[in-house]
Amino acid sequence: MRMTPQRQLVLDAVRELGHATPEQVCKKVQETAPTINITTIYRALDLLEQLGLVRHTHLGHGAPTYSAEEHEHVHLACHRCGRIDEVAIETMDELADKLRREHGFALDATHLALSGTCRECQNADIG
Repeated sequence: MRMTPQRQLVLDAVRELGHATPEQVCKKVQETAPTINITTIYRALDLLEQLGLVRHTHLGHGAPTYSAEEHEHVHLACHRCGRIDEVAIETMDELADKLRREHGFALDATHLALSGTCRECQNADIG
C-alpha cells in the first residue's frame, strides 16, 4: 500500500491528537487540506488500522476513538461525566491470566475500554 498524502495527513492528525474520533481527525486534517471529506477520513483510518498504524477503541456510545498503535493502555470511561482515564495495560494481567487458564481465551486489553463511575462522581454522590 502506498502512503498517499491524504493518508499521511490522517496518520499525522491521529498522532497529534492522541485520541480522536473520525470527526475530530477530519477537522484537524481540513486545517491543512479543506477538500478532504469525512468519507476519505473513514477509509484512511480503516486502512491505517489494517496496516497496524492506528487502533480504535469504543469509549462509549457513538463513534470509535483512534490512537496511534504505540499508544497502548486501558481506558476507564465514566458514564456520568464523560471523563476518560488511562491505566497501564498490566492492570489487566490477572484477569488475562484467568481467562487464558479457565477459558483458553487470549485477551487483547490494548483495545479495551471499561465503563463505570469515576472517583469524583462517586464522591459527589456521598457528599
